[in-house]
Amino acid sequence: MPIEKLLQEDQDRDTILHIYTAKGMREYAIVAAEKMSRLRSIDAKEHHGKTALLVAVTANHPYIAHDLIMLGADINMVDDKGQTALHLAATYGFLEVIQVILSTATTIGLEILDFEGHTPLHCAVLTHNSMRRELNHDLTISPERQKELERRIVEVMACIKLLVQAGANVTSQDIKSSKSVLHLTVQEGNYLLLKFFLELNTGKDEDFVNMKAHSNTALHMAAALRNEIYQEEIIKLLLHHAADPSIRNLENEQPIHLVQPGEEGERVGNTSVRGLDLTCTFTDRNTRTSNCINHCRDKHGCFMFACSLKISIVFQLELAASSTFESN
Repeated sequence: MPIEKLLQEDQDRDTILHIYTAKGMREYAIVAAEKMSRLRSIDAKEHHGKTALLVAVTANHPYIAHDLIMLGADINMVDDKGQTALHLAATYGFLEVIQVILSTATTIGLEILDFEGHTPLHCAVLTHNSMRRELNHDLTISPERQKELERRIVEVMACIKLLVQAGANVTSQDIKSSKSVLHLTVQEGNYLLLKFFLELNTGKDEDFVNMKAHSNTALHMAAALRNEIYQEEIIKLLLHHAADPSIRNLENEQPIHLVQPGEEGERVGNTSVRGLDLTCTFTDRNTRTSNCINHCRDKHGCFMFACSLKISIVFQLELAASSTFESN
């Protein structure tokens, strides 16, 4: 193939390598890639800033992606949105492509941020959230789409696990909102994904679970959830993993202050209290506040004191305390 034709671009700035790659024509792509590699043009970009490798990833062609990496394609090259091959594979939930990248490339930017401030792990979490939301909340979803989503959610979860195993930092926060993977999962009510991250046993559970995003912890976000069927379970899980209910945000609000008013809020408030290790006693209504103040050095005591200031939750405190005494 003449060099002129090899390097020629169409109206979309696609080279012949981009075209072969997009169509999945592996043998032709290898020949073109070998020649372009010698010409140091294997990372030529089309009109969206995508190299042939990025096109291979987007089209879910893991074998061609492998060939291009072996021929010298830059694994950390970004497109016009700042996305690397790993960002794209994570966003689309292409497990085989991620496996190829992690097993073939030598220097992988697991913590590179795209122009939205997201790492590849953030991208995978956002995709998992999006699929879960569609599966659980779209009332018009067809049985075929439901099965496809269920299959894809499993695949994206495998991508997340693979990224974590490869060393992706679960404490990384995005640039725009300072959200970690915990904040991203909690704000979508994604209980299963939250459980996975909390059970990683990082050795710094308390620091991890109490990270702030614009001054709000994951527990703040959990308390503020609306119409989320897993809200109680999420709050219990966070408290079990040392979430601190006494932390205040910039508005001086503790998580309990963000619980929605009314019957639903009281139910969640009751759940929050029951999730705590109640160690202070209530002899009568008059001594309740003083006992909680004395116990306020403990973070659980701070939470109980905050709850006791809310008349609607006083009765729930008594129920939680009495149930604890009965279990003893």
